[in-house]
Amino acid sequence: MPLVLSIALTHIGGRLRQSIISVLGVMLGVGFSIAMASLMQGSQDDFIATLIDAIPHVEVSDDRREAAPPPAAERFGAVNVIGARPDDDTRGLRNPVRLEAMLESWLPGRMAASLSGQAVLRYGGRDVALSLTGIDPATYLRVSTIGDDMREGSFMELAANLNGIVVGDGVTEKLGAKPGDTIAVSTSAGAVRRLKIVGTFHTGVTQADEATGFTVLKTAQVLFAKPNVINRLAIRLDDVNAARAVAARVERMTGYRATSWQEANESLMEVLVVRNIIMYTVVGAILLVAGFGIFTIVSTIVHEKARDIAILKSLGFEQGDIRRIFLTEGLAIGALGSVLGSALGYGLCVGLGSLTFEVKTNIEMTSLPLAYSPVHYAIACGFALFSSGIAGYVPARKAASLNPVEIIRGAS
Repeated sequence: MPLVLSIALTHIGGRLRQSIISVLGVMLGVGFSIAMASLMQGSQDDFIATLIDAIPHVEVSDDRREAAPPPAAERFGAVNVIGARPDDDTRGLRNPVRLEAMLESWLPGRMAASLSGQAVLRYGGRDVALSLTGIDPATYLRVSTIGDDMREGSFMELAANLNGIVVGDGVTEKLGAKPGDTIAVSTSAGAVRRLKIVGTFHTGVTQADEATGFTVLKTAQVLFAKPNVINRLAIRLDDVNAARAVAARVERMTGYRATSWQEANESLMEVLVVRNIIMYTVVGAILLVAGFGIFTIVSTIVHEKARDIAILKSLGFEQGDIRRIFLTEGLAIGALGSVLGSALGYGLCVGLGSLTFEVKTNIEMTSLPLAYSPVHYAIACGFALFSSGIAGYVPARKAASLNPVEIIRGAS
């Protein structure tokens, strides 16, 4: 064992009780920091996963990010448009077959065409407004997890029933209807059609469960009086983090507005960034408090070992050697506390992950979402060692600057 390390461990053992308290302080700081980081990261990942599953990774709509200029503006430098008349053409994604073929040639994922609009459901004298989406069931299940969220019936039953509709369980509660009942569906185009509820779903997102319905694409085109028209392309990517780049490329190629899930939830993403800053600030504060315990113990050792320092210097130890001795003491306490704290943090994560609690009585049991990541251990241990190094360096620098002659003469 190196002499510097041997002396450092001897000093730590000489004040065993205080050293144990300092180690426990670091251990608790690291352990609870890991547990808190895992819990907050896990809740964030669970929230984002739920959010991503509920919406497309990229959605192409029949809107344009910027209004198209008048045709004359493309030919002449200055144009004054007076008395412009609205375009009466049916809105939608033009040439959908060509558009889908163009995107399929390079798209790293899957897509499904749909036609969405507002409709009113009526049953037993009750009316419920909702967003009705016409889809091809088999294709839509490739880009959505709606099939896993079905509570009653099957989503694929739509494929065999042109007069079928699948709605959120919140819609059926408002209507007082149940699967198998026939409801009247009307739209602003003046079309009214009777559809049979063939299934209900529950996503956990209130807005979706209480105001969303699905029917076959052909049925939706009849209700909205838009034959052979689609106005949405839902895209699900193999890599969710590529959504922004894919959306930008789709916009450049098609001219239609393509919205990534990050853009659609930009305000929520900003909240998560602030949340992470708060989390790591709290983690740093916990470990900083543990560092003060190390500073106290090393400073006390320096004060008590002043004569030993003088003897070491008289034996030929350089100032750098003295600094390394006391810096090693701080790092040794920090390293031991980090190892024990990592074990404590893992144990806390396992314990928290095993807890279950009821979200809705007699319906659903869930557990705390936790993220087991080596990054949390690396950050907690790294900050603990950094704090330990700083806490050990200040007393070590003071110890190295002591004059051995003055110490031996009793000047200190």
